Amino acid sequence: MSVMADVHIVRVFTDEQGLFGNNLGVVLDAAHLDAATGSKLASDLRFSEVVFVDDVDKAALRIFTPAAELPLAGHPLVGTAWLLSRLTGRAVSTLRPAKAAEVATWTEDGRTWIRGRVADTPDWGLVQLRDEAAVETLPVPPGPEYRRHQFWAWTDEARGFMRARVFAADSGVDEDEATGSAAMRQVAALRRPVVIRQGWGSEIWARPAQTAGWAEIGGRVAGDGVRTVTAGGAA
Repeated sequence: MSVMADVHIVRVFTDEQGLFGNNLGVVLDAAHLDAATGSKLASDLRFSEVVFVDDVDKAALRIFTPAAELPLAGHPLVGTAWLLSRLTGRAVSTLRPAKAAEVATWTEDGRTWIRGRVADTPDWGLVQLRDEAAVETLPVPPGPEYRRHQFWAWTDEARGFMRARVFAADSGVDEDEATGSAAMRQVAALRRPVVIRQGWGSEIWARPAQTAGWAEIGGRVAGDGVRTVTAGGAA
């Protein structure tokens, strides 16, 4: 069947001017919507993910790519935390993904941050290249064997700045504009804070958490209004 849904559109991990960022769709009071509708909506919107907030007061939610439901993903959680704080008029301190550990969230230096368990994120492959130019010139996709991979290179290693591109065919996404879960895997591997420029100009801040096996990511978020759409779900 088809359902009508009001979708809040936000861009997550924008630059300082509020440009770029990864599009995210968030549907509130969505407990009645099934997983098939979530993936269909992400596909119809051509977004890498959409979020169904099943309970606004509890910040209970589900995350969908065009291909599947994810336990945890970075830009959906950062974007949802930002949106719920503005819609409810109160700071949201905890997000509750349906298939992952609870996620703490807060605001710091104008950025919305989350802290999540790295094991709950997709298992990204991390491929280091020699320099920024090698990252920039990658084809889309870089090869059939790269189904969920981040390609990256240092632009200023001393300061922790890197350039990255992310390809996620297994999630139904050729190339992702900004990928917080890959950033979480990155800082878990490097064991140091980083600032990642991804896609056309998105910016992700990431650092290891004090608790082993957890990581923190943050970024700026911009709202782009509400769209009413029709999504096809399971019959």
